[in-house]
Amino acid sequence: MNVYDIIFYLFAAITLASGFLVVTVKNIVHSAFYLLFTLFGIAGIYVLLGADFIAIVQLLVYVGGILILLLFGVMLTNKITDVDIKTGTLHIVPAVIGVGIFWGAITSILTSTHWKSLPAENIEPTTAQIGTLLITDYVLVFELLGILLLIALIGAATIARRDKE
Repeated sequence: MNVYDIIFYLFAAITLASGFLVVTVKNIVHSAFYLLFTLFGIAGIYVLLGADFIAIVQLLVYVGGILILLLFGVMLTNKITDVDIKTGTLHIVPAVIGVGIFWGAITSILTSTHWKSLPAENIEPTTAQIGTLLITDYVLVFELLGILLLIALIGAATIARRDKE
């Protein structure tokens, strides 16, 4: 077992433990913070697999965007409605069943003979290749998506600023 394997198992343990805590913790804010560690663990696994672009997108979109919006939504909703943000039920049985099915699938994949016969590859970063493709072959699609996102942003700002009559 080398250092790469140890780091992979560390990220996998962080991801699995925090993912389990996401569905078992009663407090929604604590669950959101455990989701943060889960998403960081997944990004770490992407880095180890050589998918550096996907890891950065994971951090920017999920950790930087969606999780922050989730936390703001939970915190602002609590102030408006004075509702207790603790869940009343635990979902341990479905979580254990889901983890068991996932563990069985991973174990069967890793113990199959086809998996062991795959050649080891030298993994190189993909960011330069993706950047080159976005600037050369897919520049029109890239620019159109940028314009579409700008239109959506302007529409959202217009709806948010609309006076209530």
